[in-house]
Amino acid sequence: MSAIQQVQKVRDSKWFSNLTTAIIIIYASILGFKTLDEVESNYDLFLKFADYFVTIYFVFELAIKMVSEKRLLNFFKSGWNIFDFVIVVITLLPLESSSFAAIARLMRVFRILRLFTARPELKAIIDMLIKAIPSIIDIVILMFIIFYIYAIIGSFFFVDLPSGLWKDFLISMLTLFRVLTFEDWTDVMYEAMEVYPWAWVYFVSFVIIAAFVFFNLFIAVIIGEMQKLQEADMKEEIHEDSIKLDILLKEIKELKEEIKDLKQKE
Repeated sequence: MSAIQQVQKVRDSKWFSNLTTAIIIIYASILGFKTLDEVESNYDLFLKFADYFVTIYFVFELAIKMVSEKRLLNFFKSGWNIFDFVIVVITLLPLESSSFAAIARLMRVFRILRLFTARPELKAIIDMLIKAIPSIIDIVILMFIIFYIYAIIGSFFFVDLPSGLWKDFLISMLTLFRVLTFEDWTDVMYEAMEVYPWAWVYFVSFVIIAAFVFFNLFIAVIIGEMQKLQEADMKEEIHEDSIKLDILLKEIKELKEEIKDLKQKE
């Protein structure tokens, strides 16, 4: 086994992924503790050591990923690798002693985002969500149209209510968003029903359409993308098994020919 293959084995190993995940989670906990003044003053040396250790480990991990590629250019063909590279490079910039010290401390928070690339499962979920964006945008546009229509109707009928929740179009949109989140939405409905007894039709229909129907559409899109991802993984596994079977059949055929040649020689 060559040196590159050994590095590739380390890169693809489960223990290496779990180690990176554990380090990122521990580092995220340390960043949380650093927000406490008492902790930072009592454990300043430990916190600095942890920060240096994580920085060195991230550089080491990035080097493993780069070395494992046969060509360095192949490393930058992956968007996730570029994401890792940018985060590591930014955190290596010597900004602590400059006027950008606050930005440097803020950039450390983005190291936690590397958890996405450390876990292949999380990476697959993010890829799935990215693929679902076009469908989600279509649903959001349709949802905005429903909001727009209901906001116009609400601001037309309920504009004189004492709460002022419907006094103009924009406030009506915010009120509908409040109804959508079920934050005391019945209070808004009962206030309108005191003037317009039929107002319950307006609110109940909006809740059914916006809250139930559209939320289920979001879930359906995400589930659909997850099914596509599972089907793609299954097809890849079947393809790999087919290649292995072809190789095995070829070896069996060669073995039969060798046995036949040996028998003829005898």
